Amino acid sequence: MLEAVPNVSEGRDTAVIEEIGRAFATGAALLDVHTDADHHRSVFTLAGDTESLVESLLEGISRTLALVDLRTHDGVHPRIGAVDVVPLVPLETSEMDVARTAALLVAERVGAEMGVPVFLYGEVGGGRRPAFFRRGGLDALRRRLDDGELDPDTGPRRFDPRSGAILVGARNTLVAYNVDLATDDVRVAREVAAAVRESSGGLPGVQAIGLYLPRSDRVQVSMNVLDLERSPLHEVFARVTQEAAARGVVVAGGELVGLVPESVLTAAAAAAARIPDVDASRVLERALERS
Repeated sequence: MLEAVPNVSEGRDTAVIEEIGRAFATGAALLDVHTDADHHRSVFTLAGDTESLVESLLEGISRTLALVDLRTHDGVHPRIGAVDVVPLVPLETSEMDVARTAALLVAERVGAEMGVPVFLYGEVGGGRRPAFFRRGGLDALRRRLDDGELDPDTGPRRFDPRSGAILVGARNTLVAYNVDLATDDVRVAREVAAAVRESSGGLPGVQAIGLYLPRSDRVQVSMNVLDLERSPLHEVFARVTQEAAARGVVVAGGELVGLVPESVLTAAAAAAARIPDVDASRVLERALERS
C-alpha cells in the first residue's frame, strides 16, 4: 500500500474538481479532497496497492490535463503545471523503495503517453524540492530549459503553456498546514514565515511562505512540516502564533491540507494543545480504515 497526494491547479470549479476526483479514484481509495479558491488548487489524498495507484494517478493526470488551462490560472500558490506535483508516499518508512519505483513508473508513462515534461524530485530527484523547479514560475522554467540549465527527466523539452510541466517524486509523510493572520499586510506573513522556517533559522523541517489571500483580504503563513518528531505540529502552530503576536497580529484560524498521521493528535493531546482544523476525522490511519 502506498499513499499519493496529487496537487492540481484548480480550486474553484466544483464540477471540474469532482470529475478529476472521480478519475483519481478509478482504482484507488480517494481518502480526502482539499480545495482552496485563493490558492486555486486542489489536493487529493489517495491510497492503494502499487499497480492500482499508478493506474489511478495516470487517469487523474490525463483528466486534469484535459480540463485545466494554466493560461487562465491566477492562484496565489506557486505552481508550474496543471498537475503541479505528484508525490508517492510509503505508509511504512521501510517501503520507500516501493514508492520510488512507483514514482519512476508514473513519470515514465506520463512523459511517454501524455507528452508533458516531467521533473523528478525528492527521493527520486537527488533530494531536490518542488521549490527548486517553481522558482520564478513558468516563464523562468522556460528560460531554464532554453538555457540548458534544466532537462526534463521524461517527456519533451518544451511544454504547452496550457498544461505546463509536472513534478513527480517520492517522499516521506509531511503535513501541509496553513495559518491565517488577521491582517492584510503580507509583510507580516512573510516575516512570520521567515521566523519559523528552517532555512532562515527557524524550526527544523519546516518550510513556510507568506501569502496574501485576496478573497478574504487576509494573509497566510503556508507551511509544510517535514519532520514531525523534531517539530510537532502543535509546536509549529504555537510558534506561528507567538511570532504573529510579536508583530501585533492575532491568528485568525488554521487550515489542514489533506490528512495527518495519528501521531500528530497523540503528541498534541500529551501537550494539552489544540490545533485548529485537526481532529480525529482528519487522521490518515482512520481514513484508511474507513476506505
